[in-house]
Amino acid sequence: MLDAKGGTIPLLAKTSDGKAAQIEQIIAPTLASMGFDIVRVMITGGDERKTLQVMAEHSDLTQIMTVDNCSDISRAIEALLDVEDPISGAFRLEVSSPGIDRPLTRLSDFQRFAGFDARVEMLINVDGRRRFKGRLLGVEGEAIHLDLEEEEAEVYLAFQDMSRAKLILTDELIAAAQAGG
Repeated sequence: MLDAKGGTIPLLAKTSDGKAAQIEQIIAPTLASMGFDIVRVMITGGDERKTLQVMAEHSDLTQIMTVDNCSDISRAIEALLDVEDPISGAFRLEVSSPGIDRPLTRLSDFQRFAGFDARVEMLINVDGRRRFKGRLLGVEGEAIHLDLEEEEAEVYLAFQDMSRAKLILTDELIAAAQAGG
């Protein structure tokens, strides 16, 4: 994918961390061979009620995720985790599509969804703050370009310093999703 200046966007992602990153390494090759990309892997809950959440989407972004796709992914993950056993104790597996107001976990997501509104949280203070809300203007190098419309300012946020980000559900985003955008 190309950035705003026509350069190639580096393959940077923040799809998981900790134990979830270990699980992502186990399942990613199989999901890729099935034609899916991982959007996010998370483990939530305590020892008694662990949930492994895997969000995935088609590698071919023109295809829509179906319940059958999620079921196929779930079966493949269960088989892999039965062999590898990276999670101690019982856990519940949830497989889903990222949805309309999806998390933005890869640098390329910020270019793909340029023109839509997003919330971005940073690991460090940038201009005295960690939370930003505005219109995505794309990517320049390894930085997210965001128009803070209410403040009449633009900001560049280093992807490596980002904690999390997601699209904001707006009428414009819903219309684009309905149109297949």
